[in-house]
Amino acid sequence: MTVQEATPEIAIIGGGIVGLVLAAGLTRRGVRVNLYEQARNFREIGAGIGFTRNTVRCMEKINPAVVTALRSGGAVNVSLDQQDPKSYLRWIDGYGQQREDGPMYQKPLLKLDAGVKGWETVRRDQFLDDLVKVIPDGVVHLQKRLDTIEDNEDADKVFLNFTDGTRVEADAVIACDGIKSRTRQLLLGLENPASFPQYTHKVAYRALIPMDKVLGAIGEYKTFRQHMHVGPNAHLIHYPVNTNTIGATVVISDPNEWPQDKPTTARASRKDVAEALANWCTPVRNLVDLFPEELDQWALFDLFEYPVPKYNKGRVCLVGDAAHASSPHHGAGASFGIEDALCLSTLMSEVTMDLREHRTSKASALRTAFETYDKVRRTRTQWLVNSSRRVCDLFQQPEWADPAKRVKTESCFEEVKDRSFKIWHFDSTAMVDETIHEYRTGTRPSAKMNGINSTNGVKEANGTK
Repeated sequence: MTVQEATPEIAIIGGGIVGLVLAAGLTRRGVRVNLYEQARNFREIGAGIGFTRNTVRCMEKINPAVVTALRSGGAVNVSLDQQDPKSYLRWIDGYGQQREDGPMYQKPLLKLDAGVKGWETVRRDQFLDDLVKVIPDGVVHLQKRLDTIEDNEDADKVFLNFTDGTRVEADAVIACDGIKSRTRQLLLGLENPASFPQYTHKVAYRALIPMDKVLGAIGEYKTFRQHMHVGPNAHLIHYPVNTNTIGATVVISDPNEWPQDKPTTARASRKDVAEALANWCTPVRNLVDLFPEELDQWALFDLFEYPVPKYNKGRVCLVGDAAHASSPHHGAGASFGIEDALCLSTLMSEVTMDLREHRTSKASALRTAFETYDKVRRTRTQWLVNSSRRVCDLFQQPEWADPAKRVKTESCFEEVKDRSFKIWHFDSTAMVDETIHEYRTGTRPSAKMNGINSTNGVKEANGTK
């Protein structure tokens, strides 16, 4: 068997952040990759995105060039404090507890220390632009909308058919095609409710605002530091996305239904947001006044009501939002997709080593790898979907408007802290070790944990670092 024959050829469906990070990890390990994206060019929606220090460590293990792309995209510490390099996340009262002698005052509710550069933020579009540059020429194929997948057990290859009539083959398929994943529909069937995301009854309004304008609206301290303003049936978060721009998002409860066939965005106005937050404190209303007069309303969907029962089937698996789309209230959806990418990059190193040493067939190795991925990742990622719904309920308790229930309402933040730390303090090195152990147990039960460099997820046997 030649080196090329012993190297799996992977088709990645979807060219968002997680798909590109995975492609960067696999190509670094010598895996043959083709990435298929349905759009004419790469684009990201939303204002800014944040990554914990733990997620940046995952990026380093996947491919250090991903971290370079993050930093070259203008990533900054979520706390722009020249005297303190640590990142802090802050929750404050956005509704009540104001002072007549200080209209800008807001009661602090929780401050969490994420450590030195513990939470970095960046504009989504800038990060994506720099991430594309990491991918080798010839890997990316645009305007490729997936139609069907053929994965017959007795066939050597998996076949992908696209709506433009083209057909390609690969040894396996990894789907990063997002919350409306076509691959998920193909694996589960259109009759399965888990094939489709569910409306969370929350809508979001996002804006990028020049920092100099924000300074006058909420003051220097709040401008330079991330803050979550909580209150009845809504919340607002703002944070630096670079050294001259603030990203701000307002999330409001919506009792109405949002049909599956309706676009997830609708035209809205600043007036809609201002009316919803009319009784909130002065800084919140000042910040909303800086939103564009015309903006988009984003319906927030997730996979909470009907979780995906299994992330893999045969030689096809689901990653990121395709597998575990979450509402954004922990700010960790992309981070968990990057953890997925580290797990799969590790597994493809294992598969390649097994094939080069003639231990198993390519199809068998890939099926075992995807079974391992499902076993390692599904519980944690589905917890995030559940937890994100839960913390939003805590941020938006109606009781924030009732002074008599203030003590009860504020007691939620011990729970918020515990849930946040579960995300931040994840041990990615232990996950790499668990992934290798589970895969080797599945392919060769007597295998020993030899030749593993779990600090970067790359096997020495591959000759790559």
